Amino acid sequence: MIFIHTIEQNQPERAVLVGYYKKNSSQRRFELSLEELKELTYTAQAEVVAVLTQGRDLADSRWYVGKGKVEEINQVVQQLNANLVIFNDELTPMQIRNLEQAIDCRVVDRTQLILDIFAQRAQSREGKLQVELAQLKYRLPRLTGKGAELSRLGAGIGTRGPGETKLESDRRHIRRRIGEIEAHIEEVKRHRRLHRERRKKNEAFQVSIVGYTNAGKSTILNRLTDAGILEEDKLFATLDPTSRRVELPGGQEIIMTDTVGFIQDLPHQLVAAFRSTLEEAAEADLLLHVIDASNPDYSVHMEVVDSILEDLEAQSIPRITVFNKMDKMGEKPVASVAGEVIYVSANKDEDMKKLLAAVQAHMEELNARYLLHIPVQRGDLRALVHRSAYVEEETITEDGMFYDLLVKSRSLEQISPELKHFMV
Repeated sequence: MIFIHTIEQNQPERAVLVGYYKKNSSQRRFELSLEELKELTYTAQAEVVAVLTQGRDLADSRWYVGKGKVEEINQVVQQLNANLVIFNDELTPMQIRNLEQAIDCRVVDRTQLILDIFAQRAQSREGKLQVELAQLKYRLPRLTGKGAELSRLGAGIGTRGPGETKLESDRRHIRRRIGEIEAHIEEVKRHRRLHRERRKKNEAFQVSIVGYTNAGKSTILNRLTDAGILEEDKLFATLDPTSRRVELPGGQEIIMTDTVGFIQDLPHQLVAAFRSTLEEAAEADLLLHVIDASNPDYSVHMEVVDSILEDLEAQSIPRITVFNKMDKMGEKPVASVAGEVIYVSANKDEDMKKLLAAVQAHMEELNARYLLHIPVQRGDLRALVHRSAYVEEETITEDGMFYDLLVKSRSLEQISPELKHFMV
């Protein structure tokens, strides 16, 4: 099956996509995966010129697709002057080697494509290190002695052992670099843990925005704050987690964090590399699961997110399901989910107020009531209480000497140990 697309001649990379599906498996799942591969290719700044698919009982262990299909791919590459073939699964080292020998252009798989996008998008030092780590772990088992250059004996003082080939040296260098990056990331994780513990100590209520890639998570955080996160109608527009303070309608502040988007068949190297980032979700007091309501496959997206949250042991965290992009919908999507469900458009101010009200209502459910009698000269404590807790009612005593505050909070002592002296 071949679909040929007309493209502009000035595009530098012309890609042929190849997908295999198992006969009698879910055809819709395969079609969704292939659509995502097209989106990923576009995000990586390449143009799709043809899509080839094949149904088999099992993937070919040597070629991924059948030998006849490989010959067909090569013909299409030559006919359309393509310079890239992208396969819709992670290929084995042997499959890549065989395909590169049989096809007259570069061959990459879905994992390499996603890694390339992550490499383009990472902005922070931590993000770049995590992407490099994932790339090196992917490359290591796929290093082959391709060409005479990699199989020559190396030379150089202090760089290679006696008789060591360049291939062996490359492997040794990659292993050493992996060790260095893992040490750096471990230090970053330690700092991240300290920040999380400090926020918990200060009783900052933490909300993590999770969801499928391109669901509108960054747009929501930008509308609620001046976060200035990149917003694009592309996959993986955001890689680096961004945390911002958000003021709720009642005046109290929370910490809201945008996280990297999930995707079907997210490479395990990336899940491992970005685990420290994704742990922000696992440490949250509340999850906002944002869903693109306008996407016809939103139910599949929800299943993928649930699966990854389960891997992160974050499924038990309270959750509000947020169907976004309702301005593109005629009616509300149907979904069977536990907990609260709200329907919003990130571009509507009233919907963002509705979202913050839902977060505040959830916070209040977790809080106990306290009555505080604070001297007026302790305006610093009064302001701290207003920032950190929900003040239901406030009055000033007749003599004007004290503030009486009816407060909802998880723990007054975490706000300030001094407050216990002013409890009534």
